[in-house]
Amino acid sequence: MTSVPILTQRNALLSAYLQACETELRAFKPGNVSVYSEAHDMTVEDFRHSAVASGPFLCNPDLSLGEKIFQATRATREVIHCNTNLGIVLLAAPLFQAVQEIREGETLRNALQRVLRATTQADADWTYKAIRLAQPGGLGGSPDQDVRDAPEVTLLEAMRLAENRDRIAYQFTNSYADVFDLAIPRYHIALSHWGNEEWAAVAVFVGLLKRIPDSHIERKFGTRVTGMVASRMMQIDKALSVSDRPEQVTPLLQEVDAEFKSGGINPGTTADLTVACLLAVRLEALLSRCKRKTGCFPET
Repeated sequence: MTSVPILTQRNALLSAYLQACETELRAFKPGNVSVYSEAHDMTVEDFRHSAVASGPFLCNPDLSLGEKIFQATRATREVIHCNTNLGIVLLAAPLFQAVQEIREGETLRNALQRVLRATTQADADWTYKAIRLAQPGGLGGSPDQDVRDAPEVTLLEAMRLAENRDRIAYQFTNSYADVFDLAIPRYHIALSHWGNEEWAAVAVFVGLLKRIPDSHIERKFGTRVTGMVASRMMQIDKALSVSDRPEQVTPLLQEVDAEFKSGGINPGTTADLTVACLLAVRLEALLSRCKRKTGCFPET
């Protein structure tokens, strides 16, 4: 099959990434930075600059998976001197790698599974360096394969050691189950119902957080606020489910947002998963359009 030019592919992937990041910022996600409310010493522009800095490296087909993660993190750190997007980078890099290595007849998820199984010790080493550079909050020591040490395992094996305490690691070891099995179906239902992608992103965020404890929150609070957070998301989800005009739920979102931010509660991992959902939707659409034309990803 005839391939598309490399510049065309990079531009398409970069556009998908920037759009996904922007849509997530424009969705009202209680506790997170958004166009509705900034917090945690970070601004909307910090996240926009982070996306612009990291995107070209994530979309570079000449970089390995681990190199994508490190170079995107390094570029972000050069423009924003705090951790804005490590989780996004960790989740986005394998998705881009999957598109760039996809084989005829494969779905995005099929290719992703193959990419994750093929990770190397070098990928782990680059990723450990990225994590140390980003200095994520709540990073504690680990008795086995601590990120402060050189890894002796592949990236997938390292993620397997962390999957029970980190939901991003869980995606690596479970073929992005939260994204493909929960988030994407919910996104399509909400988009079909409301016809508004930003509110569909809210529905994704709320649906994930009501079911899955947020790793970022639990690193800070343990399980002390997990039940309360889930309860508040169930309340929002119920309000959204009976509304043909989701903007009517804005006062409730504002109330919960203020409550979370006053308590220092930041569902950062859930926001990262929301970006991954929005990105995967766009990549699947690109691949679908590609199959209907004469060109296809990747360049082969």
